[in-house]
Amino acid sequence: MLHNKNINSFIFKQLRNHYRSIIIGGGAAGLFATCFCEQNSTLILEKNELPGRKLIISGSGRCNITHTGDIEDFFEHYGDHHRFLKHALLQFNNNDLISFFNKNGLKTIENKNSKVFPLSDKATDVLDTLLSVISSKNNRIKTNCTVLDVTKEENVFVVSTQNEIYTSDKLLITTGGMSYPTTGSTGDGYKFAKSLGHKIVPPKPALTPVFIVDYKFGNLSGISLQETPVYLYRNQKKIREYCGDIVFTHKGLSGPGILNFSRFFQQGDVIKINLVKQNQDLFREAYLKSVNNEKGVTIQNFMKRYGIAANLIKSLLDILTINSSSLIGDIPKIKRNELFNCFCECEFVIQKTGSFLSAMTTAGGVSLDEVSSKTLESKLVSGLYFSGEVLDIDGDTGGYNLQAAFSTGVLAAKNLK
Repeated sequence: MLHNKNINSFIFKQLRNHYRSIIIGGGAAGLFATCFCEQNSTLILEKNELPGRKLIISGSGRCNITHTGDIEDFFEHYGDHHRFLKHALLQFNNNDLISFFNKNGLKTIENKNSKVFPLSDKATDVLDTLLSVISSKNNRIKTNCTVLDVTKEENVFVVSTQNEIYTSDKLLITTGGMSYPTTGSTGDGYKFAKSLGHKIVPPKPALTPVFIVDYKFGNLSGISLQETPVYLYRNQKKIREYCGDIVFTHKGLSGPGILNFSRFFQQGDVIKINLVKQNQDLFREAYLKSVNNEKGVTIQNFMKRYGIAANLIKSLLDILTINSSSLIGDIPKIKRNELFNCFCECEFVIQKTGSFLSAMTTAGGVSLDEVSSKTLESKLVSGLYFSGEVLDIDGDTGGYNLQAAFSTGVLAAKNLK
């Protein structure tokens, strides 16, 4: 390997494999960045046989590229790190993204949930569009090229692969996180960043379902709750809350209300779901009012008014040992209190979250403290940039992660020139 620090930058630049900029990683961020780099200036090094492997499976093969709406509404969809993304999102927003694809021949469509997809419903068309733009700029993608080591010698980056050595004036790392490792996302970028002096926030699965201790609802798989409050407790203290759709699975909980919240979950945490979407005092008041005015109403029928599936109501009443055909006025006070507590804060203990094999994205990554949000350049190494999921950024479902990858790719590309 070429690591002679006495060789000056002039000699490096005479080497056959020298480029103005090298991008490690041919995923969404790396490909999009290359679309905005100058002609004949950039090389992507991609370890897979084909680039964009994770991109073409996103959205179940349909590729939810972004979300509609005001870009400022995006900020609340990136957990605690939305401030870092603000500049990138404002510089290249969702409308800019849609215009880019339309201008380059890919029509898009918005579904009823404000998610944006290619009109063809084919993620491969998104990839083909990006590859076409890159080709038109005569920038190069080298596949089956595994990067082994990255150093900086003089003012030049030296990128060593299994077969050759490449050098560049600037380097952009866009290797993604660790979710869906079969697509090549195995955390390589963390190793390179760390070797160049950067801190790595420990990666963990995000956008993942959760498995529940002593789960009793496997037979209710598929039942959903719409826009339901969820409270997260740790050490008997409420630390966060969220609201979204929840789905019961064979072994635990999923749906956007769980997936988007999962970035904060730890083993042993307690999730409490507010099935009636009211605080306990209001729920008790409504219950007692019905006892006085509707003496013939059964508890099963009373609970149906809150939009809860009949099978779920029956299962919870069975756990509480309350007969579902009991009249609401006949339920003893102690059982009423248990009922109020159960339906306002239905408790689940987290056994574990899903692994990287099932997680849609990765929380953690290159520490944002050491990267400029205005340029995405390293604060430690001049000429080093990061974009996409390799950073300690993760978004909600609905196209927010791809928008972040595209926006940070554009921002980095502007500074690679």
